[in-house]
Amino acid sequence: MKWYVIHTYAAHENKVKTAIEKGLAGTPMESLVGQLLVPVRTTFIIRDGKKIERERKLFTSYVLIECDMSPELRAYIQNIAGVTNFLGQRRDQKDLIPLTEEEVNRLLGITDKDRVTKTKEYLPGDMVRIISGPFTDFEGIVQKINDDSSKLVIDVTVFGRRTPVELNADQVEQIKK
Repeated sequence: MKWYVIHTYAAHENKVKTAIEKGLAGTPMESLVGQLLVPVRTTFIIRDGKKIERERKLFTSYVLIECDMSPELRAYIQNIAGVTNFLGQRRDQKDLIPLTEEEVNRLLGITDKDRVTKTKEYLPGDMVRIISGPFTDFEGIVQKINDDSSKLVIDVTVFGRRTPVELNADQVEQIKK
């Protein structure tokens, strides 16, 4: 089986995924499909002083499908409401281009829900010590956690001025109070 990317209307990713799963259940084409994924990442936001967990789509308007692509399966998927096309379709040819193994491995690492990123250990306002990079041994306060790149924005005092510094979560350690 190979991985393909289905392009959908915005906010239709889960509807398309459900439609494919329900539509293929009990049919001979069901054996052609392996996994269906809507890439998401668990993030935290602070609202009214409470830490709230939420899922955020990494690739808006895309669904990943692992399958043995046949003309019937392709026609079925393209006729589902909300599907615009497949990514990697050449205009002059009818064949779809599957994702490379390298791309699949990178995407599966991102979409693995059980994967815990180190940024979840920090909240805005936490005191941290920088343990690597040009600001080693400086202390600062976490101001912001970037959802997209798993980086922390930390206010560090340099020459008497507060300076925001963007660092990876593995470059800092939390100072225990």
